[in-house]
Amino acid sequence: MAGQELPYVLIDCIGGQRGVFEDHVELLEKHFHLITMKEYLENKKFLSEKITAIYIWYHKPVINEELLQSLPNLKIIASSGVGIDHLDLHLLSRYGVKVANTPFAVSTATADFAIALMLASSRRLVEGYQMAVSPNTEYFPANWLGDEVSGATLGIVGMGAIGYKVAQRAKAFEMKILYHNRNRRNKEEESAVGAVYCKKIDDLLQQSDFVLLSVTLTPQTHKLIGKRELELMKPTATLINISRGVVVDQDALVEALQNKVIKAAALDVTYPEPLPRDHPLLKLKNVIITPHIGSATKKTRSVMVENMTESIQAGLAGLPIPNEVLL
Repeated sequence: MAGQELPYVLIDCIGGQRGVFEDHVELLEKHFHLITMKEYLENKKFLSEKITAIYIWYHKPVINEELLQSLPNLKIIASSGVGIDHLDLHLLSRYGVKVANTPFAVSTATADFAIALMLASSRRLVEGYQMAVSPNTEYFPANWLGDEVSGATLGIVGMGAIGYKVAQRAKAFEMKILYHNRNRRNKEEESAVGAVYCKKIDDLLQQSDFVLLSVTLTPQTHKLIGKRELELMKPTATLINISRGVVVDQDALVEALQNKVIKAAALDVTYPEPLPRDHPLLKLKNVIITPHIGSATKKTRSVMVENMTESIQAGLAGLPIPNEVLL
């Protein structure tokens, strides 16, 4: 509003590897007075009572009790993306701070990328590219084959916004769709994509040609897929992970891939990120690893900024917060 001071919003930094994108700053500065962590630390006495919101981009700035204690008027934290495993919701609740994320902004791009991983793995796209450009290639072998996605069974673990959009896309490939979720979708939603609910994850693992992990990281989903679960999967099956690296026991996955317990894996997430350069997953031909880019499109990033801006504005105005994360 004219003549009214813009709200002070704490960010980590601008630009660089993890900072707020420089081309997003202009939009944000129309609504907020941005304060970097460096500026805040250099002028804490003045800024501590001014800051009313925190804008988290790529998990930065890090939120801890020391920071919360120093910001007595903090009302809301807006965090980019879906995952909130970097935030202690119980701690924030004790300080009366609300939290918002951007689950719907990322769902389309991430669902597209899940399908891309499935296709790339099944048709051995990376291996094919390497063969095509290798200086040692003299001919293309006729028996170099992949697997078809069309008509195969896809098991989706985590049928939230992203998982459901994956199912919509998989339907176009005439895939049989199974899903496991904390809460069953209603009959209309299941019917729209032809999805069959598996109350037990074991049933899904045993039947699926492709197992897609699209869950939120919680204590219950930490190492959800381990040695036992991998051994339940078909030896011809592929594991696709677009959630968080620690949802899978990576040591068990390496062993399963090396011993042909499952056929392949396609991972947009690992732990840590990036993996150490000598990690065994990087040496396996039946693994595709991408650098956590499921939602990394220009359009999605712009929508995320808009969503976070709207959430902060609503939180500061005492209005219902879009995409509020509740305990």
